Order: sequence, then structure tokens, then C-alpha cells
Amino acid sequence: MSPAVAVMAKVPGATTVKSRLHPSITPERATELYRCFLLDRLDALAALPGIAPVVAFTPNEAESAMAALAPPGFALVPQRGADLGQRLANLLADLVGRGHPASIAIDSDSPTLPMAYVLEAALTLEKEGADVVLGPCDDGGYYLIGVRAPQPALFEGIPWSTERVTPVTLEKARGLGLRVHLLPSWFDVDTEADLRRLHGELAAGRDGPARTRAFVGTIYR
Repeated sequence: MSPAVAVMAKVPGATTVKSRLHPSITPERATELYRCFLLDRLDALAALPGIAPVVAFTPNEAESAMAALAPPGFALVPQRGADLGQRLANLLADLVGRGHPASIAIDSDSPTLPMAYVLEAALTLEKEGADVVLGPCDDGGYYLIGVRAPQPALFEGIPWSTERVTPVTLEKARGLGLRVHLLPSWFDVDTEADLRRLHGELAAGRDGPARTRAFVGTIYR
């Protein structure tokens, strides 16, 4: 089997998304923006060779809506757990338990993330070059985490939604004796400042996620 790569996804329209952007672009436009992020991410992942694509979605009752959005070939897995740490730990353990040599979770909030980083994570874990792969975000969180075996302790006691997520995760990994491979840092889009940064980067180049590029262009005309 191939390494499993799961997009952590909220089903747009079924739950609140991008709430920190609501005051600046309205809840409706924030939902559409997130839909563009998610669909672009799924298309990019579908094009990667040598991985098994997964959507880990919430809320669970919106599975049919998620199935309508996901490209062919994606496995759909409902997220389960009381907080982000439990959801990540359960997802990665379940995917390894299905026989995948490694399992990776990636966000749906970093639309310009190079897919080469995701491939690097999959290959590193598949070749047993590390026990954990981590892709740090500029704000202190992470856009990707991958493991070769269940590591529930890696997700316990993490100060989620703070700038200390990555430092504390690295400290935990060291304490557990795990070998960590760090990917290059990238940025996700949570705030208006992040969105303006995204707009600037998309405007400066010709490439980039098509839906996101088009919709961001309607926000900053």
C-alpha cells in the first residue's frame, strides 16, 4: 500500500469556516473562499503519484456533501475526537491500522503550499528516514504532520491555536525519542493580513490554485 495523505476538511456550508475573516469579507464570502481552498487542495492531491488520497471531514452528518466535492479515488473518513489533537491522533492511527506504511494529515488552509513538500513527507516516512514529519507554519502551527506508527502522546497537551504548537510538538517528539524530519515553513490563511499576503503572492505570479486565484481576485479588485 501507499502512504495515506489525508486533507483535514470542514464541509463548506455545513459548519462555520474562516470565522476570523467574517468581519472583513462577510461569512458568505469566507465560506466560498474556503470552498475554493478545499477544492484546489483536493485537486492538487489527486495529481500526486504514489500516495493514497483521503478526506478527513467534519461534521460527520455531511458525508454526502463531502462525497459530492471530493474527486474520484478519495477515501472519505469522518473525523472523531473531542479536540484537534484527538482527531489527528485517531485519524493517523486509523490509517496506519488499515495497512498504510505511513499516514499524513495536511491542512486545507494553505492554498499555495507546494505539493513537493507533501511528496517529500511521504517518501521520507515510507523509506523510514524519520518517525515523524512536520511542516511548520509561519504562525507557529503546522500545515502537515505525518507518522509511521500511532503516536497519541504527540498530540496530548498541545496549546492548539497558539504560536507554540510546533515548538511544543517538537519538544514532545524529542521526549519520546522520535526522529523528526522538518519540512520548509509555509503560511496558512486565517486572518485578513494572511489573505492580503495570499493576494500579493498570487498577483505576483502566473501559477497557483485556479479557484482560489479567481475568487481572491474578486475580493481585491
